[in-house]
Amino acid sequence: MTLRYSMLLGLVALALAGSVVWAEKDQRPNILFVFSDDHGYQALSCYGSKVNQTPNLDRIAKEGMRFDRCFVTNSICGPSRAVILTGKYSHLNGFVHNGNKFNGQQQTVSKLLQSAGYQTAVIGKWHLSTDPTGFDYWHILQGQGPYYNPAMDTADGVVKHTGYTTEIITDLALDWLKNKRDTDKPFLLMYQHKAPHRNWQPGPKQLNNYDDVTIPEPETLFDDYSHRASPARNQEMTVERHLTPNDLKLVPQRGLTDEQKKAWDEAYDPKNEEFEKANLTGDDLIRWKYQRYAKDYLRCVDSVDENVGRVLDYLDETGLADNTVVIYSSDQGWYLGEHGWFDKRWMYEESFRTPLMVRWPGKVKPGSVSDAMVMNLDFPELFLEIAGAPIPSDMQGRSFKQVLMGETPSDWRKSVYYHYYEFPGAHSVAKHYGVRTERYKLIHYYELNEWELFDLEKDPNELNSVYDEADYAAVKSQMEAELERLRDQYKDDGSVVQFDQPNANKKKRKRA
Repeated sequence: MTLRYSMLLGLVALALAGSVVWAEKDQRPNILFVFSDDHGYQALSCYGSKVNQTPNLDRIAKEGMRFDRCFVTNSICGPSRAVILTGKYSHLNGFVHNGNKFNGQQQTVSKLLQSAGYQTAVIGKWHLSTDPTGFDYWHILQGQGPYYNPAMDTADGVVKHTGYTTEIITDLALDWLKNKRDTDKPFLLMYQHKAPHRNWQPGPKQLNNYDDVTIPEPETLFDDYSHRASPARNQEMTVERHLTPNDLKLVPQRGLTDEQKKAWDEAYDPKNEEFEKANLTGDDLIRWKYQRYAKDYLRCVDSVDENVGRVLDYLDETGLADNTVVIYSSDQGWYLGEHGWFDKRWMYEESFRTPLMVRWPGKVKPGSVSDAMVMNLDFPELFLEIAGAPIPSDMQGRSFKQVLMGETPSDWRKSVYYHYYEFPGAHSVAKHYGVRTERYKLIHYYELNEWELFDLEKDPNELNSVYDEADYAAVKSQMEAELERLRDQYKDDGSVVQFDQPNANKKKRKRA
């Protein structure tokens, strides 16, 4: 009995020792989610950009997978973030347009990962009006946040920073990785940039990038919207008429220190004088505005690229890269002059489609490309499957881990659903919902009862709606049926869920 008892005690001790080792060092993958704001895929060289180079961001695609058909559910800043937190369309998470307040009491991927043993952090742009929940650490911009000298909210108070916001967000992310995380736990770090959002204030290192370059114009810069529904003509986001003197840097920029202002004056004043002397009109003026706007936008992208490179270098230098999934995306796409526009919001391809690259060493084939239809709706489910955590049945997306492994399931989605709500609102884009398949796109401006149907194979720039053409009658019927099927699938009956006490997770803070 004594010997058997001793052996039993030894086995128990070994088992306990094994469990202690596991608890001390959880080997599940880390997740680094890198998110920018308004970064169009056409401004990434790994997507074939004709206007800029992004060598550091390209590393993620070169060492992992690039997705050529990643779409958003609602092409606007706050709603996109709410979808990624909840895995639910806007009408079910309650955040349908900017200005709403996110209810952090609901289920979020950050809470689920915390419960699964992950350490969670969000640094940078948040833009959801209430405090983050489900995060062990957060250091976030107030609202949209400025490009220079941001005040940032933390659980301990407001911290005022001096410097360029893209660099500050990166400094904070690196500080958390180096000094603040629990190295015995896997982590989810949401490292989220404000750039390249309007009004595109470049950083001090990038102020003179592209000075001697002419940015290629998009072929639809002078689109006249003549073969589409009326909303395309009635928007307020044209390069021609809606870029402001502040956007174009024809007036002094606010919020700069004396040293920053000196650098800006040196970079921009001579250009202002050239503009005044030129006395441009008509198409020449549009072209000048496009160059002015596009260069500032691309300068902001350059800073994002440089700073993401700093984080990738740190992962490589410390060995963290070997067990860290790096995901890069944007809250939606962007118009870099296409259709004569800036901004987003539409279901047209440039804003509906967003960049997505994923690097997972040893799991994802380097340099691979997927044309599977994925969505920002799928991101939280992917995070959870990577972590080996259960995926709640009420999430509406689907993990694309198998797609990353090069094994796209035979039953993967063949269509995607979209719904935009913010009207009346900035840029006057009419409310609409729609469906996209591999070849066709159907859009319904439901308050106006106007429709558009595009044949993306014959008309990739979406210039000519064929909704009323007899040759497309059968396609129209099929697409309308698919639209109704998806609206039923995603429980979108036109109503929006209402949460009690939406401000319950917002606290007043004093400056730290």
